[in-house]
Parts: sequence; C-alpha cells; structure tokens
Amino acid sequence: MEKSTELDVITSQLQQTYKQVQHDKTSMRFFRSTLKDLSPLVHQIDQYNDQLNPPREEIKLLTKESPAEQRSLCWNRQAVMAKDVKDTLYKLREILETVNKENFEKKISGSGGLVLRGTFGVPQNPEFTVGLDLLLIKLKMEVLRDGRSTLLVTGLGGMGKTTLAAKLCWDLQVKGKFKGNILFVVFSKTPQLKIIIERIFEHCGHSVPEFQSDEDAVNELGLLLKKIEGRPILLVLDDVWPGSEDLVEKFQFQISDYKILVTSRVALSRFDKTFILKPLVHDDAVSLFRHYTQLEKKNSNIPDKDLIQKVVKHCKGLPLAIKVLAKSLSNRPYELWEKIAKELSLGRSILDSNTELLTRLRKILDVLEDNPINKECFIDLALFPEDQRIPVAALIDIWAESYGLDDAGVEAMNIIKKLDSMNLANLLIARKNASDTENYYYNNHFVVLHDLLRELGIYQSTQEHIEQRKRLLIDVNENKRNRWLEEKKGKITRILSKLVKWWVKPKPQQIPARTLSISTDETCASDWSQVLPALVEVLILNLQTKQYTFPELMEKMSKLKALIVINHGFHLSELNKSELLSFLSNLNRIRLERISVPSFGTLNNLKKLSLYMCNTRLAFEKGSLLISDAFPNLEDLNFDYCKDLMALPNGVCDIASLKKLSITNCHKLTSLPKYIGKLGNLELLILISCTDLVELPDSIGSLLNLRLLDISNCVSLSSLPEDIGNLCNLRTLYMTSCASCELPLSVVNLENLKVVCDEETAVSWESFQSMISNLTIEIPQLEVNLNWLHSIRS
Repeated sequence: MEKSTELDVITSQLQQTYKQVQHDKTSMRFFRSTLKDLSPLVHQIDQYNDQLNPPREEIKLLTKESPAEQRSLCWNRQAVMAKDVKDTLYKLREILETVNKENFEKKISGSGGLVLRGTFGVPQNPEFTVGLDLLLIKLKMEVLRDGRSTLLVTGLGGMGKTTLAAKLCWDLQVKGKFKGNILFVVFSKTPQLKIIIERIFEHCGHSVPEFQSDEDAVNELGLLLKKIEGRPILLVLDDVWPGSEDLVEKFQFQISDYKILVTSRVALSRFDKTFILKPLVHDDAVSLFRHYTQLEKKNSNIPDKDLIQKVVKHCKGLPLAIKVLAKSLSNRPYELWEKIAKELSLGRSILDSNTELLTRLRKILDVLEDNPINKECFIDLALFPEDQRIPVAALIDIWAESYGLDDAGVEAMNIIKKLDSMNLANLLIARKNASDTENYYYNNHFVVLHDLLRELGIYQSTQEHIEQRKRLLIDVNENKRNRWLEEKKGKITRILSKLVKWWVKPKPQQIPARTLSISTDETCASDWSQVLPALVEVLILNLQTKQYTFPELMEKMSKLKALIVINHGFHLSELNKSELLSFLSNLNRIRLERISVPSFGTLNNLKKLSLYMCNTRLAFEKGSLLISDAFPNLEDLNFDYCKDLMALPNGVCDIASLKKLSITNCHKLTSLPKYIGKLGNLELLILISCTDLVELPDSIGSLLNLRLLDISNCVSLSSLPEDIGNLCNLRTLYMTSCASCELPLSVVNLENLKVVCDEETAVSWESFQSMISNLTIEIPQLEVNLNWLHSIRS
C-alpha cells in the first residue's frame, strides 16, 4: 500500500512539473527530451495488458492525455506491473531530480547551482559477473556513507576493476543517492587533464574555458563542482597508473559529500581505504568459463569435465584470460581443447607478471591461425593509443592498402566481428541506421580494445628483430618517453627502451616497417631528422596538439599509400606544410579526424578523401585551389559531422571520376550544387541526417549510374525532383524520417526499386505500389541503444 501511495505522489509531481513548463517552449523541449526514452514503456504496458489482467484506469487515459502526461501515467502502470517496484521508484526519483521546476530554471537561466546532464562516461552495465558481489557490498557501504573519502580498487590487469566500478555506478542505491552526479573518467597511463576536464565542462552545459595548465584546469573543475554543494557527488578515476597519485590528489576538493573511487593495477598509497580484487575462486572461474563457452547450449561434443577443469585451472582465476580463452574455444574441435590445455600447463604461473600474462594470452591467438590476416589485423589494433575508440572506417583504409581487402569494408567487418566474438576486441556501434545493412556506411562503427590486449598486440609486433618488423609504434609523448627510460623490469620494457635508444641515435636510421604509427602531444616536436621512412606504406599520426607540422622528410615517403591523422584532443588541430603531400605519387587515401583541414596542393593519384568532425573552411574557401584541380582522380569523397559545411566545395561537379559522395550529419548543408548531374560515374549518393537540406537539384536525374541514394533523416526535404524518375539504375532508396517529402509521379519509372523507410514514409509509397511492378518497401525494426551517448564528442 505504501509503495502505491509513493508512486501516486511521484506521478502527481511529474504532472505538476508538466503544467509548470507547458507554456515555456524551451522548458517543454527539455522536458520532452528527458522523457523521450520512456516511450517504449507504453508499448511494454500494452504487452503486459495482453498477458495479465484487464487495464486499470490509467491505461484508458493514455489516448486522452498529452504525450508527456501519457508517459507519466505509463510509469504508474509499469510500476504496478513490474516485479520490483523499488527499481521503478529509483528511476522516477532520478527523472524528478532532472525535470523539477527549480532545475529547469537553473538550466535555462544559467543562474544558481550546477545541474548535470545525467551521469558522465559510465560504461554499460555488465550483463554477467561472478565473484564481485561481496566486494561490491563493502564498496557500496563506503560510498553510501556521508562525507568525503577517496577509495581505491586495485588488482592485476584484466581482473575486473572497471567492471566492478561500472556495476557500482549502476547500483540502484548508489544511483538513488548520487542521482545524475556521477562522473566516470578514464585516467589511463598518461592522463591529459585539460582534455578530460574540458569534456566534463562541456557535459555540464558550461562554456569550456581556455585552460592555461593542468593545475588551472583542475582548479576550475573544483569551482564547477562546488556549485553542486549540498548534493552528493561520485567521481570515478578509472585505470590510474603509478606516479599519478599527485594528480589524483588534485581532484580531492573540499566538498561536503564527495566520493572519489580510483581503480589501478597497482596498490597505490595515500587513499582512505583500499579494496583488493583477488583471483576468482575455482568454482566462480568455472562458472565464468562455462558462461562464455555457452556449454549449456550444446547437445553434443561437450568436452569432459576434467578437461574443462584443466583449462580453467591454468587461467589462475584471471577473468580476462578466462573470458578470452572461453570465447576462443567455444564450439571448437576437441583436439584444440587438448592442445590449449597442454600448452597452458607448461611454464610458470600465468599471474607472475603482465609479461607472463601476455605470453600466455599469445596462445589464444592460435585460433586465428586459419587465416593469418586475422592475426595481423588484431595486431594492427595496437597502432592506436590506449583508451581510445578506433574508427572502423580508418581500419578499412589501412587494411585495404596493407592486405588488399575490399574497399566496401565487407571483409574488414567480418574480421572485426570475429575478433569481437572472441572478445579480442569489442565492436561499438554509436548509432544504428537502416542503411548499415548495405555495407557502405561505417562512420558510426568503432572498435574498443582492452589495455591488456593492446599490450598483447604490441608484444606480438616486437617479437621480430627491429630490422625485420612489419610495423613500428613510436610514442614521442614526453611523459611516456621518460617512463620508458626509468623502467627496468620486464621484457617488453627492455625492448621499448632499446627502441627509444635506437630512435635517438645521431645517425639516420632506415625504417623497414611498412606501417608506422606515431603518437605525439604538444610537448614534442615533429622532427624526423633521425629517420628515413622510405618504405612506409601506411602512416598513422595520433595527435594531442593544436598544431602539427609535417616534417620535411615527409616528401621522402615515396611508397606511402594511406595517411590517417586522428586528433584525440578536445580542440581541432591545424596541419602545417601540407603541400609536402604533393610529392607523394602513390598516396591513394587520406583520412582526417578533428582537423582544421589545410589547403591541399595537387594530389593526382588520390582516390579517397574522408573528413570526420573537421573544419573545412580553410581548405575549400573561395580563392583557394578548386577541389577538382586538387584531386582530379578522386573516386570517394566523405564528409561526416563537419559543422561548418554549408555548401559543397567549388568544382566538385567537375571530378568526373567520382563514384561515391557521402555527406552525413552536416546539419548546416542547405543545398547541393546545381550541376551535380555532371558526375556521370557517381554510383552512391549518401546524404544522411543533413537536417537543413531543403531540396535536391533537378540535374540529379542525369546520374544514370546511380544505384543507391540515401536521404534518411533529411527532415527539411520537402519533395523529390521530377527528374528522379530518369535514374534507370537506381536500385535502393533509403528515406527514413522523410514523411513530409512529396513524391513526383515520375517514380513509377523506377521499376526495380527497393525503398527502405519508416511506417510514415511508407504510406506515400504504397499509393504507387500498384503502378511499379517490382517495387519493394522495407520497414526495418531498428534496435534502440543509448549506451553510445557517453562517448560522443562534439
């Protein structure tokens, strides 16, 4: 009875909030956005209604009330139906904390205390865990206490520290106390404090200051968080490395109810309490192993119990090793089980050191031996910095040049999915489009690599003698260089130290590697005077600096085929001396991310240019070199999240070789060039989420080789041109969320067309279905997943 009464009170408060903001458009937009994710519950209630008792009065009211009130009443109904009413109460309280009138006024006016936009950076809630419950209870007791404290969770790499921290953040009692005031920050080996704090400021809805130093950034963060004074705050600093204790102390602000949770591979000092993650007991290890091998789902060829016990025993209770090994053995021949068990029984304990762990984990790669390219692709994932998402589009470019994989990315995606299924990498789809099934759009796809597995990739790449290596990783970050020289233990460390010494030899060294990855920050210059990279075919530059100058030796890279430049910092990076690229006669593809694109010279052989989250003004503004002159043989041109792109560069219609033009998430683009019909070889035209695009030019009807057109989420597009009926080779048209787009009568000429759209847009096409004999209308059911929100960077 008490639970129902409390639900009624909360529902009443929601309705009151709606009444208070319904006449303020800004407030109403924020209110609707907050409650938008509750809409699936309405559908779920209907399902419950069919299975359980007849609906109560609240359901009957859904068709009469406003959308916001419908969602509020749905919550009431859902609470009655749910097995655990407390779960719903916590969710409702969290919503009320976000949408009450006081918070709306603070969010809108900018006065008063700080209101966070929900939790920041918290990973997905782990779906299956073992051996963490007791430690979680102890950790919760400390976190739920009032007052200030700094807690440490420590254990060997891959033991489950991040999993435990994520599980804590998702705990209902913890969420009930801290509401949206939970910040989850990946610290890593060389934390970039300014970048971390810049993103927190952005998340809080505040303008991002120009920090003068790390200390200045931390001080400003303290002032920001003190605006929440009176409400509990939980800050998680994940993966803190030795030597960073002083940095952690900088985050210990004088706030009344403020908890810091630190996770580290090493038992650091200076903390109020330490929680040690120990290896799993054998029964828990077996349970975890059986879960990931899915043995219970198999009816035959199940390995005998003794063999399972032997395999699990040699994992020594390390969750990451258990998980990866289990995935690799799932549904594999019995002989492979015996082979792995025998090999794991040799040598020292798998827990002796990280080096030993990497040695043992190498044996798991035996399952990749059926295709050597799979193993090479896994090692390539280590070419990117730790704790960073790896763009699948970049991997497609690298692997197309290194291994001859197809440009469409089908083969690359098959490899990535295999690595993902074995838990050697995790595939993350930021947001899923209906057009993803067409195997041409991978801008929203990323690979996430566990630190330990990245070290495994580095370990694999350093097994050959330096003069024979296929790839070379160089980190010229000042902090990392100093640490390399200071560390004395471990085989990997010795190799890296030798590499540094070799790197700084006064005599220029010829790099034999075909793939070169260089990571640098603003403390290190781009001087390659001691290197002769004449054999490099793929160059990856991982930047964390506002300015980067291509070295003069760049023009000596005569065999370079692919250039990938990714800025991992918060602000856009400017590239200088880009004219040196004109000397590279074999350069086929360039991908730039978060770059202020320079004005290019002439690149006669460039086939593909991809710009992601870039500023294009300097490159294509009036008076600079026409894009048709700069890239006369370009076949594939991609713009994604380029905020300043209002019109296509002059001359794009003169690139006769262009086969694919992709402009996605460029919200300021209002129109396409009038003479786009001159692109006679164009096969794919992709215009996803160009929300300000109001029309397509009539000349589009001249694109006789066009086979795919995607205008999904171009919500301002009012009609298709009459000449679209001339596209005799058009086979696929994607137009989700285009219900207001009028169709001309000429579409009846598109005899073999497949239209992929939503239900509202399908209504327009159904009237033509009887006139187009082979017309196919597909309405895909897209999976809704909001776990990517914390990783989006604007």
